Amino acid sequence: MEFRNAVFVVTEECSCPLYNVGEEFSVQNSALSVDRDKQVCLLLVREILKALTDTKPMEQRISLQPQQKAKFECGGCTGLIRFEYKKEKAYSTLQMNLLKAAEQRAKQQIIAQFFGILREMDLFEPLSDFDLQDLALLMKMKTYPPNKIIIEEGERGTNFYVVLSGKVAVVRKDSSQLIAEIVPGGIFGEMSLLSGELTYPSVYSRTACQLATLNAKDFKHVLSKYPILQIFFYRVLVSRAQENTLRAGKITSGMSGDLTDINPVDLFQMINSGGKSGRVSFNLEEGEAEALFNEGEIVGCSCNGQTGKEAFFALLVQQKGRFTYIKGLTDEEKKLSVLGGFMGLVMEGLQRIDEEQDIGEE
Repeated sequence: MEFRNAVFVVTEECSCPLYNVGEEFSVQNSALSVDRDKQVCLLLVREILKALTDTKPMEQRISLQPQQKAKFECGGCTGLIRFEYKKEKAYSTLQMNLLKAAEQRAKQQIIAQFFGILREMDLFEPLSDFDLQDLALLMKMKTYPPNKIIIEEGERGTNFYVVLSGKVAVVRKDSSQLIAEIVPGGIFGEMSLLSGELTYPSVYSRTACQLATLNAKDFKHVLSKYPILQIFFYRVLVSRAQENTLRAGKITSGMSGDLTDINPVDLFQMINSGGKSGRVSFNLEEGEAEALFNEGEIVGCSCNGQTGKEAFFALLVQQKGRFTYIKGLTDEEKKLSVLGGFMGLVMEGLQRIDEEQDIGEE
């Protein structure tokens, strides 16, 4: 059976897993296509076939009631969309085909402005240029003036953002404390989309900036189409969760982080105040280091060929590197003697740092 050519447009959408308001469905030569090379829903196909196999031509049905549209809906899954008949044929004339080509070229020129930034990002490194361009076609570019709220803390996340130019700031709403600054090539907004939780914290434009945005539905579509990206975002989700835990003054087994985000003194104080037993392994510029804690007290330390107190003092001044905390000690490690009272060791170490700085200034 052949079906008449027609174009439909989505006018309403409620939790539909695939389509957005404004997207179009085109039936030409008995084939159904949708916007942006998305998946074609078989439930939608069924509803459109019903509309096109009606014994009365579509144009005739509308002409009987000129003020009304031919309206249809698809609600066979977890979501619902309503769509309307738009026209009989899609770009059937040369002029319309030229218009479509011009619109496509204009959009590709916009994408070309930020494609280079996307290409350099670790997130999109696994994608081919063709796949990345296809993804970029889903994105919209937004411009924000300085000091404009982009994400309000406590809202439901609606978009994934890539910073193309300018800077944005991540702040606590209650105290206006600056948590982080995101520069071109950085991303934000993914936490709420991945976890389904309310946004936290707030994000605003620190300078005039341009952002490439992907709405929640297209974000999920991209993750489904390119499963390799799920691994990257999972790592981001774990990393951000660990950062939030550290800011709250807590530490858990398996947690890792960067010393540029938390210095060794604050890290050790969290372990001490929590009465934790375990080891902190460090990957420093100079090499490996380790600190052992038994019920919050330091019982062993090694750093740059030094051991004991001297190694502990050497660790206090480290500013670059990564750490990992693992809960638990061996039976032999539990028998180790305490190097000294924790606060006394920290104070002695900080005093040494001050004295060395004074000598350096002289």
